[in-house]
Amino acid sequence: MARLFDAYIIVDWSAASKPAQGANSVWIGALARDARLKFQFQSANPSTRKSARELIQGLAERFVRRGDKVLIGFDFSLGYPAGTAALAGLAQDRPAWQAMHEYLATKIKEKADNSNTRFAVAASLNYAMTKGPLPFWGAPARDRLTTLTATKGNFDDIPLDEYRTVERFVRANYKAKPKSGWQLYGAGSVGSQSLLGIPAVYGLRQSLPNSRIWPFETGFAPMDAEALDGTDIVFAEVYPSLIEAKPRAGEVLDQAQVEALARHYYSLDEAGRLGRLFGPPEGLSGEEIAQIAVEEGWILLK
Repeated sequence: MARLFDAYIIVDWSAASKPAQGANSVWIGALARDARLKFQFQSANPSTRKSARELIQGLAERFVRRGDKVLIGFDFSLGYPAGTAALAGLAQDRPAWQAMHEYLATKIKEKADNSNTRFAVAASLNYAMTKGPLPFWGAPARDRLTTLTATKGNFDDIPLDEYRTVERFVRANYKAKPKSGWQLYGAGSVGSQSLLGIPAVYGLRQSLPNSRIWPFETGFAPMDAEALDGTDIVFAEVYPSLIEAKPRAGEVLDQAQVEALARHYYSLDEAGRLGRLFGPPEGLSGEEIAQIAVEEGWILLK
């Protein structure tokens, strides 16, 4: 069976507010064919998100020009728990995921030096959704407001879940404990990466022709060559911690993880087993599948 993709780009995002390199910064890994048609891996560590987006776009354009199908995986949530867009009062004339992506792309302001407005936007969304410090939580002292506090509130008080369906699924079926996308600050938090990463994906989606976001635009179903007809680039959410990665001498864990995950998806694709991961696992209800497809998103699991 032929591979679905010819190039695999894995992105480890960062919410750093200043230019940063090394551990806990942006790492981009690309596994693709070289001039001799052998798959080779290369990584880059841009110091700002602006540089990272430009690098991702440049790689994708180069691969597509030579006829490649490209999988680009981002290690942050591409959606929010079901009901978020409606509670925030976002446009109801488009899918919930799209309304949220457009809102964040419009509202998040970011400068070339990585400074950004993510905490202010989260506080504004909290006000729109609950008039209080939920669902987003976690902020340094200088960014705390009455609608954005340092500690988590009681999710029993609001009509939103703390976790998406996929995060609950991973917690139940894997030796991993993904954090909630609502937590913006503190050890292990991932929410800020999503607030800053979704606008980047939105921009790439707009600027790269024939690109689609899974599962929102591709459908939450197993993928084959026919499903990819007319699509050159698929954006997906990934979770590098699910794959064991051992840094070489001089490498940081983030760098090793993007390589391990790129090679993992390539190996699955070579074996004809990658396509099924784009569909739902057993055990999900019809309601859950529908919510995942229009608002929550899913992780491309192993």
